[in-house]
Amino acid sequence: MKLKSTCALTIAGVLGMAQGANAGTVIDIYGGTVVGMGGQTIHVENGDFSKDKNYSTQTFGAVFGVDIPLLRAEAEYNYINADNLSMNLAAVNGYVKMPTPLIKPYIGAGVGIVFNADDKKLNTDIDSTAAYQAMLGATLDLPILPVKFDAELRGLYIPNIVDMHGISADVYNYDVRVKLRYVF
Repeated sequence: MKLKSTCALTIAGVLGMAQGANAGTVIDIYGGTVVGMGGQTIHVENGDFSKDKNYSTQTFGAVFGVDIPLLRAEAEYNYINADNLSMNLAAVNGYVKMPTPLIKPYIGAGVGIVFNADDKKLNTDIDSTAAYQAMLGATLDLPILPVKFDAELRGLYIPNIVDMHGISADVYNYDVRVKLRYVF
């Protein structure tokens, strides 16, 4: 009887103290690369005149961030190359993720700055300006690998990239991107 009581108390004590993995305290620091392709629309306004031009784009970049179970924050650099315009983008992004086992859907938003923009058609440099982006995607998270794969859709809005002589232009960039993130 004493043996049964001791075993029962030991098991109850161990089970009472045992907890599942507390993912809330796990912080993953990562670095990675981004590749994407899509389109770009430049909306030009001059008083009553309004015109849209469409171009194809390619994006290349790098990310560095922190990943916790429900949230992710990252710093991002992108080089965006379109038929008519090339630019650099530095942004800070925040994401909210669904905690599912293998594939984790997410939604995100970011704010940044466009710099060293170059209009290839007019051969003009464009001043630095603010940029805003929204992302929707999914992460493939294989627990046995220190690598995470993201597939995402991104919409990037750059207001008043050109504002001279009463003419203003906004850029809408939309692309499909793939991220490869290495968890340190």
